[in-house]
Amino acid sequence: MKNTIDSRANDLREDIGDDTITNPSATAGSRSFEDVLGANLSRRRFVASSFVLASGAGSLLAGCASTDTKGDDQRFAEGPTKVGFDFQEIEHGFSYNHVCAPDHTAKVLVKWGDPLFEDAPEFDFLNQTVESQMQQFGYNCDYVGFLALTPKDGESDRALLCVNHEYPYPWLSVPNFAGSLDDLTKEQVQISQASMGNSIVEVYRQDGEWYVDRGSKYNRRITALETKMVLTGPAAGHPRMQTNADPSGREVIGTINNCAGGMTPWGTYLTCEENFNYHFGGKLAEGHPETANHERCNVPQNYMGWAQQDPRFDLSNEPQEPNRFGWMVEIDPKDPTSTPKKRTAMGRFKHEGGENILAADRRLVVYMGDDQIFEYLYKFVSRDAVDLKRPENNSDLLDHGTLYVAKFMDEGRIQWMPLDISDPLLKGEFESQGELLIDVRRAAQILGATPMDRPEDVVPNHKTGKVYVMLINNRKRTEANVANDRVNNVFGHIIEIVEDDNDAASTEGNWEVVVRCGNPNDPTHKAKWNPATTENGWFASPDNAAVDPSGRLWIATDQSSSSKISGTLDGLWALETEGEGRGTGKMFYRAPKGAELTGPCFSDDGESLFMAIQHPGDYDRSEEEKAQGGINDWPEFKVDQPPKPSVVVVTKKAGGPVG
Repeated sequence: MKNTIDSRANDLREDIGDDTITNPSATAGSRSFEDVLGANLSRRRFVASSFVLASGAGSLLAGCASTDTKGDDQRFAEGPTKVGFDFQEIEHGFSYNHVCAPDHTAKVLVKWGDPLFEDAPEFDFLNQTVESQMQQFGYNCDYVGFLALTPKDGESDRALLCVNHEYPYPWLSVPNFAGSLDDLTKEQVQISQASMGNSIVEVYRQDGEWYVDRGSKYNRRITALETKMVLTGPAAGHPRMQTNADPSGREVIGTINNCAGGMTPWGTYLTCEENFNYHFGGKLAEGHPETANHERCNVPQNYMGWAQQDPRFDLSNEPQEPNRFGWMVEIDPKDPTSTPKKRTAMGRFKHEGGENILAADRRLVVYMGDDQIFEYLYKFVSRDAVDLKRPENNSDLLDHGTLYVAKFMDEGRIQWMPLDISDPLLKGEFESQGELLIDVRRAAQILGATPMDRPEDVVPNHKTGKVYVMLINNRKRTEANVANDRVNNVFGHIIEIVEDDNDAASTEGNWEVVVRCGNPNDPTHKAKWNPATTENGWFASPDNAAVDPSGRLWIATDQSSSSKISGTLDGLWALETEGEGRGTGKMFYRAPKGAELTGPCFSDDGESLFMAIQHPGDYDRSEEEKAQGGINDWPEFKVDQPPKPSVVVVTKKAGGPVG
């Protein structure tokens, strides 16, 4: 096996389009770091020794004026927010296996290729087929959603896991890869397409251990190859959504690059289409009307080699096919026969996020980032209130509502601007709301939204109503702006938003940087942490996040090549956000070498933590490793098995809530 797999993945991740500037307003509102820092310091309240700023600019309290949670407000979970973490912290470092806090246990629950059905074949890497991959757990797992079910006799828990499969690496996942994307066969492309999309997996806990139920009626694979979906909302049926295969502009095959997501209050699963540009190749005809739109989305890139074998992904054949991707997709995990719906009212961009919360009037608010440098932060507010008693009444709730984009201002204020065709600034630029939503990046740019440093996960805290925005990095920022105040931002930062009246539907609120990531002991990083953070508690490149049932924030990282600079692998950290400990990080889990940690998700009782380990084996090998032909073949470490993206479950050895 070691001689049949070549690790080229890092080359891809160094040039994947996230670090390509496609926004003409990339430096809008830019100022020097010193000017931004001075303006921010002038309006923030100082508390001695609350935080340390590694640049030497002084100590400051990171925190907006917050509103006490109303005890009778059902938007927020009952009970106080727990402050602090009591697990045994681990150390920064490098290892081929994963490392968890020693008072906890981490177990691989399901991995790429595991059969999901009783009659599904066992995984055979060198003899994969399209048919077998359609019945097996997919590749490069990302977001994990948890939907509790009623346990059976002898069980303590039972649930559905809703898992994204973001993208394939042909050189790590396709058998007999010849070494060039141009040489991929049609079958190899279809195997890749079958490995993407989503897996719905029923799991149960018995005698303290979690297992997969292969006999579940709910188990399902949703793929980029053959799963039929419908387009709904304002852009459905628009002429720019029509193709040769679908002249109606309302039906599409598959979902691709599913990154983050969320679970709705009525039990459906939101999955985000992110870097859809990876999969398109070919060229548009000269002067084609979609040229500017595709350039704005960095289409085409053809990182997966699909266009050579699948005409649907060749722009010369289907120039409007990219418009049918980049949406939020809603799936009903409890109905395996249901048709997934691409909700166009929520806008088209490189979706990251999908976590949501109820507004004061019970409308649903979904927070979303656009994961590319100098792109924007969004939220969608439904028109109608959520009906928690009759879930079927929410079946079209996400087709009607208002999409907002964020503008960050001095004095710690944020304004949410509606992206609506009725706005005079937009009415002259777009023929309809549907067209606006197809080109939502351009609409946000017209309104003067704040270009951000790659907005990733955006997570509301159901205990407090506060919202946390992961900004992973931006190596190409040369000038600072108010919400992104580091140039060459290698390590990223986290912003906290407190909506006015603690109501997620508000159009204004306060914002504050909670931590500026990187090593606080290196002045060049300009990092900001609570001084209680240990030498292992700092992290870099925050990507995914989760709030546990106690109201505590957990951060997963994705450094890519930045791990060479930071000197640590990716993993999961706890981050305190309340009280004197605010801004204190604590290292909980270290991913295996080459892997990114994604999709942290807690069971309802907080006693189980599910995480996805993505692209193990993706790293620059040492000269010694190259000479040996080896890669990190986690988690099985077998000569005849490739590295396998997997979902891991963590529990506390002594029992009780994780962390």
